[in-house]
Amino acid sequence: MSRFYVTLWLKWVLRVSLCSIVSAFILSFFIMLFTYLNQGVPTLNKDVLKALFDITMFWFAIVWSFTLLVALFRSLKYVFNSCSGEYKLQLLRCDTQEFIEVIGYGDLVKVWRKWFMLIIWLVGVEMVLSTAFSYLFLDADGVFSWFNIYWLYAFILTSGYFSFILLSNRCTRVKVVKC
Repeated sequence: MSRFYVTLWLKWVLRVSLCSIVSAFILSFFIMLFTYLNQGVPTLNKDVLKALFDITMFWFAIVWSFTLLVALFRSLKYVFNSCSGEYKLQLLRCDTQEFIEVIGYGDLVKVWRKWFMLIIWLVGVEMVLSTAFSYLFLDADGVFSWFNIYWLYAFILTSGYFSFILLSNRCTRVKVVKC
């Protein structure tokens, strides 16, 4: 059973990472391109290229926050629609106790809210533990001296593993079945 959760988590990490990072890079590239065109298409030289790179990197972190939320929602559909090893997560209908064969995004809204709140709580626990560790063993001035979106992303990915384990216990519509 632990192999199932590890395989499921690795597929989920790969999907969330690729979707969120690639989408954020594409959107930040288009924002940079719009800025470049809006400035009258200056001649490309070393300073202009550095400025364009800085604009892209600035917007990447901001846009990544939004694309990560979209990727988290979209990835849950593929968690239910794929078999990992001998098991898979199945979603039950609200009114009956039969499984939904083809899961759409509309079927996932209630489950996603519970799963997302579970991830938020797990990330909060990781934050408390990391802050306590940094105060005890590191020379950090506070949480904001080391915390950024990249640490948050790592916390989200690690809490995703534990959320899959806890999801079938917290949500009565989710069951682990053999495939």
